[in-house]
Amino acid sequence: MLVITEKNFAEEVEKSDKLCVIDLYADWCGPCRMLAPVLAELEGEYSDVKFCKVNVDNSPELARMFKVESIPLVAFVKNNTYLDMSLGYVQKEKLAGMIEQYK
Repeated sequence: MLVITEKNFAEEVEKSDKLCVIDLYADWCGPCRMLAPVLAELEGEYSDVKFCKVNVDNSPELARMFKVESIPLVAFVKNNTYLDMSLGYVQKEKLAGMIEQYK
């Protein structure tokens, strides 16, 4: 999964024409650690989708931009347009449905 910071956000997300699934997380967050393998599985199933992760502790500007109040937060962005988000731990099927809807 591609690590996104303030330095590479514009190049990797804003300029991407692919659906970007962005996992906003923190290392200390239990639900975030539970969600990580779900996203890794989905990444293996969707080669046409860009999976990214943002550590909110290391990238506070991105956390503010996405208005993160609780984590994990999975944001869906395509063509520099914020489409939707999923908050908290969710099942793989729900995330897969959202990916199908937006890709």
